[in-house]
Amino acid sequence: MFPILGFVTLLQILLPLLGPAEAFYLPGLAPVNFCKKGEGTPTCKSDVVLYVNRLNTEESIIPYEYHHFDFCLGKEENSPVENLGQVVFGERIRPGPYSITFLENQPCAVACTKEYKGGDAISNRLMMVLKKGISLNYQHHWIVDNMPVTWCYPLENGKQYCGTGFPMGCLVRPDGEGCPINSIYNQPMHYYPFNHVDLEMTYHSGQSEDWGIGFGNSGRIISVKVTPKSIKHTDPKNPNCLSTEPLAISENSLKPGEQLRIIYTYSVKFVKNDSIKWSSRWDYILESMPHTNIQWFSILNSLVIVLFLSGMVAMIMLRTLHKDIARYNQMDSGEDAQEEFGWKLVHGDVFRPPRKGMLLSIFLGSGVQVLVMAMVTLAFACLGFLSPANRGALMTCSMVLFVSLGTPAGYVSARIYKSFGGLKWKSNVILTSIVCPGVVFSLFFVMNLVLWGENSSGAVPFSTLIALLALWFGVSVPLTFVGAYFGFRKRALEHPVRTNQIPRQIPDQSIYTQPIPGIVMGGVLPFGCIFIQLFFILSSLWSNQMYYMFGFLFLVFLILVITCSETTILLCYFHLCAEDYHWWWRSFLTSGFTAVYLFIYCCHYFVTKLSIKDSASTFLYFGYTAIMVFLFFLLTGTIGFFACFWFIRKIYSVVKVD
Repeated sequence: MFPILGFVTLLQILLPLLGPAEAFYLPGLAPVNFCKKGEGTPTCKSDVVLYVNRLNTEESIIPYEYHHFDFCLGKEENSPVENLGQVVFGERIRPGPYSITFLENQPCAVACTKEYKGGDAISNRLMMVLKKGISLNYQHHWIVDNMPVTWCYPLENGKQYCGTGFPMGCLVRPDGEGCPINSIYNQPMHYYPFNHVDLEMTYHSGQSEDWGIGFGNSGRIISVKVTPKSIKHTDPKNPNCLSTEPLAISENSLKPGEQLRIIYTYSVKFVKNDSIKWSSRWDYILESMPHTNIQWFSILNSLVIVLFLSGMVAMIMLRTLHKDIARYNQMDSGEDAQEEFGWKLVHGDVFRPPRKGMLLSIFLGSGVQVLVMAMVTLAFACLGFLSPANRGALMTCSMVLFVSLGTPAGYVSARIYKSFGGLKWKSNVILTSIVCPGVVFSLFFVMNLVLWGENSSGAVPFSTLIALLALWFGVSVPLTFVGAYFGFRKRALEHPVRTNQIPRQIPDQSIYTQPIPGIVMGGVLPFGCIFIQLFFILSSLWSNQMYYMFGFLFLVFLILVITCSETTILLCYFHLCAEDYHWWWRSFLTSGFTAVYLFIYCCHYFVTKLSIKDSASTFLYFGYTAIMVFLFFLLTGTIGFFACFWFIRKIYSVVKVD
């Protein structure tokens, strides 16, 4: 039952990503033609639908759905179906309450009216939720024609920044600070809800384009910009959207008999701009993002440093190894036998199976799973299939790939465990399919319980949890068994040298060749090549920044693989020269220790860049960080292990051993 359910669930996830058969555009990038009302056809729409998404803030990890704050609601039964990635990230896209028709300007229209009565428990609770959202600076995220509605404002350097979210209101603190949007919002300890929005929709006319011929007044939307305002309307039947009198709400609760009415209004203006093509409509958002130029120079600087260090390491290793191998082989061919020294001395112990070989093989199997998942996901992202326009596709692709890569995980784990001389093959395959995914799912489930308790939109529904379990036990576990079956059927790995029956005693080590200092030093260089990119990744996760430079990320990933490999090989060589042959776990932990530096950097980011104060958000931040750090530990540890494994097999296969 579970395998059938798992494959059905996998098909349900993949089919929406494929899109219609006749489409040739990348997912999420198909243009939509709009026409004036009365001229619409099946290929040319006149109604412009504005979708609202969940609200979030930099001051809390907990997102909330749009209706949580008692805003105007649209027809939620027409909501689009979210994919797996959107559900896991807490996105809840719903139709907005705004009626917009292409090329029809709206000077002032009422969306709805909300009334709150003093002494009423429901009104008091809703007003408290609204005030809390304003005080924590929760932000709207709207979507029109698969484009984020942007809020643009000038920066101190004179440039304009366009963000993909805008605040639901602002709170003036006792010192008068808190509402820089407009100087008239200046009453201390008063809330100013932004109950009015000016929408400016820019379109590219289709009159001179092939796709616009025959449609008359047609066009494609290239940007939607919003200007939020707080306006104190008095008459919902005759609103004045040009009024400059703001709606100020006191921090005190409404008194019994007191009534507050919030009238939500909007205006729409269409602007023609044929100088910007539809294919370039994302440029103004990406170009205005801060630190973009810094990222270019920082990555190039990191690349030059890492390539220089890699060249130095490679040159030292090749020259030293060449001399070692030539000297060892010359000694063996000479008439006067001399005593062995250096790394050749431990040839009878270097392939001795390590302690806790079962656990190491499990980590390596899951590490290969994560490594291949990361490489394929980044490759798809570089090709444009996982662009920001294709919402949730990045997470969906990663999860589907991780589930589908159970076979290489089982195969690698079985092969390594068999080379250790392990006999408990049933335990190996079961633990490989359960331990590491179980750790991730357990952490995720605990985080989900916290989100459930906070009534957050980030809480994954129970049905989605069942789907995730079906993918795990219905797809990933059987594939792991298949991989393990082929892995155990293969002959055990033959090592280039035999292992002695009696283990050799390891001499006293200097502080530099002891395990812990070597492991701690091993993670410095790999972390040094990723920490710049790490800042932008964390900003996209926690600070609502848009991440789109997947080409640079793929380049940094390749640098990480090279650096982890070379660092681990270099330290492993030093330890073997010091006659310490316990390299199995050390090679995994040396590069895997990069994850510890990742955790330290995440703590630094939490303290210096975020303003989180509540305990639930702190718990969620470090919970999700723990998942990220654990997967990164498996990824980097596996890279270091197999690089070291290849290196040791290579050097001991070219020296003559009696």
